[in-house]
Amino acid sequence: MAEIFDYDDYRDMIKDYYQEHKKKNSLYSFNTLGKMLGLDASHAYYIVQKKRNLPVHAVPAAKKMLGLEGRAAMYFDLLLVASRTKSEKKKAEIMQKAFQLRDVKRHMLEDTEIKYLSEWWTVVVRALVEVKHGNIDVAEIASSLIPPITEEQAQASLDILKSLGFIKPLNDNLVKISDSHITIQGAEKAEAIRSFQAKVMQFAIRSLSEIPPSDRDVSTITMAVDAKGFNDIRNMIREFRKELQIRVDKCSVPDRVMQLNLALFPVAQNNKRKSK
Repeated sequence: MAEIFDYDDYRDMIKDYYQEHKKKNSLYSFNTLGKMLGLDASHAYYIVQKKRNLPVHAVPAAKKMLGLEGRAAMYFDLLLVASRTKSEKKKAEIMQKAFQLRDVKRHMLEDTEIKYLSEWWTVVVRALVEVKHGNIDVAEIASSLIPPITEEQAQASLDILKSLGFIKPLNDNLVKISDSHITIQGAEKAEAIRSFQAKVMQFAIRSLSEIPPSDRDVSTITMAVDAKGFNDIRNMIREFRKELQIRVDKCSVPDRVMQLNLALFPVAQNNKRKSK
C-alpha cells in the first residue's frame, strides 16, 4: 500500500487498506473494517465509496489502523478537513498546506511540474523545439511565439523542460526531445491544469480577431441533450483526442505549433426536472 503522502483523498488510502486485507483474507469484510473504525459495516462501505466522510470520533482509530503518526497524521487531518470543505478556494488552500508536508525531494519535483503548467508558453516552447529539430536559439524561440515572449522567459522555460527530462542536451545548442511525463496527481495537478486551460482559452478568443481565418478553425455548437447524450458526447470527445494524437504522431516534419481547445459545458438547465 502506498504512503499517505501519495494520496489526495484519505478515503483512497482506507480503500487500499481494505482491498489489501481482502486479498490476504477473503473473509475480511466491511463489517471487520467498520469494527476497527468504531462504525457499522454500511458506514465503512460508504466511506470507501467516497459517499460519506469519516466521523470525527473515528479519526483516532483510523490513524492507528493505518499506522499514521507525526507528519503523516497531520497530512491525514488536512485531507479530512479538505474533504469536508465545500468552498473550492478554501479546499485548495488546505490542500496546499497538506502538500507542504510531503517529502522535500518530491515537493521540489512537483514545484517544477507546476511551473511547467503555470505559464502557457512553456508547453508551446516544448512543441516549438520539436519543430526546430532540437536546435536551440533562445532569441528565435522567444520571437516565434504568438504573442512573443521575452528571452528570459524562453530560457526559463527551457530550463524547466531540461529539469523535467522533456528535452536532453546533446551540446550547447542542440537538444533531444524525450517522452517524459508529469507525475503530480490530485488536487494540485487539477488546479494547475485548470489554470493553464483558462489561459489558453483566452488565446482562442484572441485568435478570432488576430489570426487569419485561413490559419485557424473555430466553431461552436449549442445543443439540447439528455444525460445519455451528454455521456455519449464525452466518450466521443475522448475517442477523438486519441485519434487526433495518432494523426499528430504521423507528422514527421512539423512546421508549426497549434493549440486545440475542447470544451463541453452546460449553459442552461431544466430547473423543474432538477427539483423533482
